[in-house]
Amino acid sequence: MVQIDLKSRKPIYEQIVDNMKRLILSGAIGTNDKIPSVRELAKNLAVNPNTIHKAYRELENKGYLYSVIGQGNYVAQVDKHGDMEVERLYSSLVSIVRELILYGQNPKHVLYKVQQILENGGSHDNG
Repeated sequence: MVQIDLKSRKPIYEQIVDNMKRLILSGAIGTNDKIPSVRELAKNLAVNPNTIHKAYRELENKGYLYSVIGQGNYVAQVDKHGDMEVERLYSSLVSIVRELILYGQNPKHVLYKVQQILENGGSHDNG
């Protein structure tokens, strides 16, 4: 289900958020499905429960989860197209590309790097 990389520079709670979003958006976890409790996931991942709580709180704030008092956390109805989120991400991409060009990067090289990322399924190396 959720996997973390202890060697990653990305904070553990952000890795959990990203994993859960991926599972929800891909349909691996469906709307109204109950997700593991904070304690259960903390035990499974061998991390502090506060880390899980922080990730769940962020997912709830972003509309991916909802909680039922005394029963747990559930997957919310999520717009799989995420129009507002997608627009925000495209805006971030534009800002990043502009900044790379300001740092003297050749636009063709920037495009090449984006194509590499797409070909590698979203991952990249720093080469």
